[in-house]
Amino acid sequence: MPVLNRPSGRLLGLLVLALPAALVACDSAPPPSPPPADPGPVQVDGARDELAALAAAAQDRHLVAQYVFGRSGQADRTIVFTSANDGSWRVDVPGGALGGTADVSLAATADGLFQCALPSTGHPEPARCVRLGERDDAIPRKLDPRIQHPLTDWLDVLTDRRAPLAVAVAATPKGLTGACYSVDSTSASLNAPLDVGIYCFDPDGTPTGVRTGAGTLRLAAPPGAAPPTVQLAGPVVDGEPLGTAAPPTSDPSISPSAGTS
Repeated sequence: MPVLNRPSGRLLGLLVLALPAALVACDSAPPPSPPPADPGPVQVDGARDELAALAAAAQDRHLVAQYVFGRSGQADRTIVFTSANDGSWRVDVPGGALGGTADVSLAATADGLFQCALPSTGHPEPARCVRLGERDDAIPRKLDPRIQHPLTDWLDVLTDRRAPLAVAVAATPKGLTGACYSVDSTSASLNAPLDVGIYCFDPDGTPTGVRTGAGTLRLAAPPGAAPPTVQLAGPVVDGEPLGTAAPPTSDPSISPSAGTS
């Protein structure tokens, strides 16, 4: 019967010494690094939180500010926005009615929501105001110049975490200042809660600019102090408000008696 060779004493000693060293080496090896976390959602959530905080500060910001509204192919217009200490507001919009030929002022006070027609080319009569409804009612589409929304009710949308919005930090567009955010709608509905675009704010909540498909609204000068309340541009009367559409034009070549016998 063959005899198995046994390891020599020296070899056994080497094996005994090597085994603990191998065990120590295994124990001292660093654990595998966890996979890096995806920073995308964290950045997006952070941007939305930042924008919501700035919009909330804007709601508490009381001031008188001038903005310039620009749209391709049209002359710039100076918008005056007043946010009074009692929470009332007023926005004066040159060319806000009658196809751009009439100036209007929109105001929300404790007495309701008003449109005031201002003396202008398309409406030379003295200023007068018409009550449109309660102060938190929506302005009917046919009366809505839409320029005032980024300074008023769209701030509510920006602070609402349930609103279907996607928010990301954006580069500041040329001509604007402040921290800017890209806002898009995640809703498939045609009635988006606000216009998608770039919204910019100063750290104190002052809206410094908005760029949407409708045009660009930018802060023209440092804001002034707010009044205790806003004053309507004229007396309140019973009448029809001015619509945004241009009035129909008459054809001077057609006689009023044409077609009569």
